Amino acid sequence: MRVLVVEDARALADLVAEGLRDQGMAVDLAYDGLDAAARLDVNGHAVYDVVVLDRDLPGLHGDTLCRMITERESRSGGEGRPMVLMLTAADSPADRVDGLTLGADDYLVKPFHFPELVLRVRALAHRRPYARARLLRAAGLELDPMRRTVTRDGRRLDLSVKEFETLAALLRASPGFLSAEALLEQVWDEHADPFTNTVAVTIGRLRRKLGTPPIITTVPTVGYRIDDTDH
Repeated sequence: MRVLVVEDARALADLVAEGLRDQGMAVDLAYDGLDAAARLDVNGHAVYDVVVLDRDLPGLHGDTLCRMITERESRSGGEGRPMVLMLTAADSPADRVDGLTLGADDYLVKPFHFPELVLRVRALAHRRPYARARLLRAAGLELDPMRRTVTRDGRRLDLSVKEFETLAALLRASPGFLSAEALLEQVWDEHADPFTNTVAVTIGRLRRKLGTPPIITTVPTVGYRIDDTDH
């Protein structure tokens, strides 16, 4: 899951980003509305599952940015549009109505309880109009993105957050391949070094935890995939 956090209070923005990363999400940061708009245009809306958006932003107001995302949705038929969680100190009923009218999908008032923010971000990602099935299954694997559980042939697996997200990305792409670059984009964030061996190391750990017979196939210069041919 990839999230864009847009918040001008840098200490809060950094705290939210670090907390979401600890939950296995790939997080990009923007400290003002203009930077956020540029990231959405450069990266493409389809890159982000959720935008955590402060309303009172310098450069470009959060309301304007939310409207831009909604208008992009109208032109594209909704495909590729991230879900928007407004994160703001404005807590009156009228403020909530205004935010939702602009196209926000959820509204959370500051100060907030961080576990609630995590649950809302995950719930929004799975509410996207074109989101895939909640349970991901292939090759004897069953992965539940909401409950954060994964089993192989009924055996519960204990995965790290990055191992879990990497496996989820491979299952979503199955039976197709995902390149190391695509996995970096989906599972890590913009600070990931494209020349690092992080993906290969994570795949190696996954293979050991998944056990035998091996089900992650590697094709040089192509990428990785879940091999479901014998299941």
